[in-house]
Amino acid sequence: MIMKVTLQTYLALYFPHGIDIYFESIGGKMLDAVLLNMRLRGRIAVCGMVSQYNLDHPEDVQNLVNILYKRIHMEGFVVFDYMSQYYKFLDVAVPSIREGKIDYVEDIVEGLENAGATLVQLSSGTNVGKVVIVVARD
Repeated sequence: MIMKVTLQTYLALYFPHGIDIYFESIGGKMLDAVLLNMRLRGRIAVCGMVSQYNLDHPEDVQNLVNILYKRIHMEGFVVFDYMSQYYKFLDVAVPSIREGKIDYVEDIVEGLENAGATLVQLSSGTNVGKVVIVVARD
């Protein structure tokens, strides 16, 4: 028997205490799953909504009421508004990542020959985290 694992299940597994900060660029089903897994007073920075760009069939978001229930702060931004702070960001973020203070999830695929199938998978929304294709380990 094959069991289908939902985004909700993955997020609960990777973030058992909830998500404190989320960088939103997808929308739709992904945002729905994230909203269910956000911590009380969590923060969502919105830089895009790929699922909304298809004007004929934009993907619905069903769980917006969690913004109210969990007192989530959700704000849109455009990166060009913050370009003057880029190097200051790197001074803080890079050491924090190296020290394990910032958690992130990557969906790593080996080999350029798998790029096409990975792109299809990315479009279907079955990945969790940032998709990275490793071309060579040299």
